[in-house]
Amino acid sequence: MTLAQVVLELTLVVTTMLVAATLVFVGPRRLVAAVRGYRWRLEACLLPIAALGVVLALRWSTRDVVLRLERRVIGHNITHTLFALEQRLLGETPVVFLQSIQTETLTEFFVFIYIYGYAFLLLFPIIAYFALEEMEELSTLLLAFAANYGIGLLCYILFIAYGPRNFDPLLFEPLLYDAFPQSRTLTNQVNQNTNVFPSLHTSLSMTVFFLAWLTRDRYPLWVPLSGFLAVSVALSTMYLGIHWFLDVVAGTVLALVSVYIGVNYTVDGIVSTGRRHLSRRFARIGRPGDD
Repeated sequence: MTLAQVVLELTLVVTTMLVAATLVFVGPRRLVAAVRGYRWRLEACLLPIAALGVVLALRWSTRDVVLRLERRVIGHNITHTLFALEQRLLGETPVVFLQSIQTETLTEFFVFIYIYGYAFLLLFPIIAYFALEEMEELSTLLLAFAANYGIGLLCYILFIAYGPRNFDPLLFEPLLYDAFPQSRTLTNQVNQNTNVFPSLHTSLSMTVFFLAWLTRDRYPLWVPLSGFLAVSVALSTMYLGIHWFLDVVAGTVLALVSVYIGVNYTVDGIVSTGRRHLSRRFARIGRPGDD
């Protein structure tokens, strides 16, 4: 299956899920109102959208630079440390336990969650929050996503880590590629095999769930569904042999930090704080007698 066919299948499945969820959780009336008022909604979220766009652009445009930095300059390989630490703390890594209870049905479920459920989980709250009468929740979500990607990219530069499937193929099974080999075509385009610590699948999914809980008065039924999907995504990364348990823990911590940033800060506020800090630094450098 070619990359175009994989993307087309992913688009069709996720779009179907988004349409169904939008009709159930958002409702036709609120959706129509959102479409009619799309201009002011976009204008209200312009800065968070731009921030997320910049972070994503940096992430994809600097892939070669990041690889050189992490593998030749800065990065420290922590794969053996993660494996040894999990064994010391837990007796055996949870990946071994999860893969020991594998069944065909369970594998199909986690493959679906990892690929389709994850995409749906990230996209639906954008639609849901866009349909609200105020854009505060959507701005918070977008800024939290930007924080996830930005901090995650920094961690990938600082720490080199290979997932279980690349660490020891005899001990850990690459269940994602075994059950859904065409997924290799897509994952090779959007990810590196050292993008492990922390798990961005976990951090972004948990970010959606934490914000769903904070905004539960808006969409009460979305809370249990987002929680189920977020936990399932986290488990799928281990069951499929992609991430260590400590990657998932770090991803959850990153989600909490990102949600805190999204709730308590704005893009304009962060930029203003940065400018003031730089101004003070340059002012000190420029003072006579400071050298």
